[in-house]
Amino acid sequence: MARRPRSVPIRSAFKTRTTPVTSLPDSLKKIRLTLARTPEFPNGSTRHGYEFAAPLDAAGRIDATAWKAVRDHCRVRRFWGDEEEDIGHLVRRPGGSWAFHYDLAGDEDDEAGYRFGDHAFLIGEYVSIRDEDGEMQTFQVVSVIEA
Repeated sequence: MARRPRSVPIRSAFKTRTTPVTSLPDSLKKIRLTLARTPEFPNGSTRHGYEFAAPLDAAGRIDATAWKAVRDHCRVRRFWGDEEEDIGHLVRRPGGSWAFHYDLAGDEDDEAGYRFGDHAFLIGEYVSIRDEDGEMQTFQVVSVIEA
């Protein structure tokens, strides 16, 4: 399915500019994760989670080859209750692991997805993320839609 052209902001450490995008691949999906059950939230929480864009293969796994071509569009939004939202990027670290990177200056730790490369991002599946404090949290995939 063809997509209509749009402009997408491109951010660097020094400036923000808008670059026209002629089309994005159909494999680029917006994935929403919400906090699964924890002692603090026995029913989970829809107010705590992540929304991010990533290219997925036919099995629902992150496609590393496709990511290279669209990585500027692979943004993440962390929402955590009443805290200010964090906006960042999905990055591939040395060794092939995936993480959410928020700080362009480089002094804030990434939030690492536990075996993100092996997980299928399908509705109802669970994934784990190690936050900047080193605490592992489990999240449920609640939606996967076109980005």
